[in-house]
Amino acid sequence: MLIEYLPILLFIVAAVLFAGGSVLLSSLMGPRRPDRVKLEPYECGIAPVGLARERFSIKFYLVAMLFIIFDIEIIFLVPWAVIYRELGWFAFLEMGAFLLVLVLGLLYVWRKGGLEWDEPEHRAARRDHGAFPAARDLEGG
Repeated sequence: MLIEYLPILLFIVAAVLFAGGSVLLSSLMGPRRPDRVKLEPYECGIAPVGLARERFSIKFYLVAMLFIIFDIEIIFLVPWAVIYRELGWFAFLEMGAFLLVLVLGLLYVWRKGGLEWDEPEHRAARRDHGAFPAARDLEGG
């Protein structure tokens, strides 16, 4: 029974040996001439400008978290879609509840403005003049 998995095991061993051997050979035989240009970070063909340790906007992290959440959703959704007829109505309702929670969360983030990349004018004005519209009247006297 385990003999059936021998070709897969041999393939994995060959792949690991090939990858490890390639890395080892390139590090042993490759030229080592570090200069200023080779030590700079590569920015997709664009000359680097500024420091590499700039702070990113929180919106980048929000997009990354949303991507991960919906990626995990697909991990649950695909196996369910393959055998949903065998599972019956309970599994259908269970997946419906799961998707409903995700959609409600997405709607919440959308309504709070988390998906808007540019800051709208009314939010910028509210930030500059305080949280409440009446705060503008108090500033003038």
